Amino acid sequence: MMDSIGLVFGVMGMSLGTMGFVFGLVAFNKVAHLEKKIKELEADSDRRDLD
Repeated sequence: MMDSIGLVFGVMGMSLGTMGFVFGLVAFNKVAHLEKKIKELEADSDRRDLD
């Protein structure tokens, strides 16, 4: 009985951990993309200020 409960909670924990890992990767990539876009916009506005 305890073995099956441990197995169930182990599988649940691993699936939640995997989903958390995937979410972290997606969020990191979105933040990196936003940072790149912000830097481009700042560089563009700096060029406009010099003109």
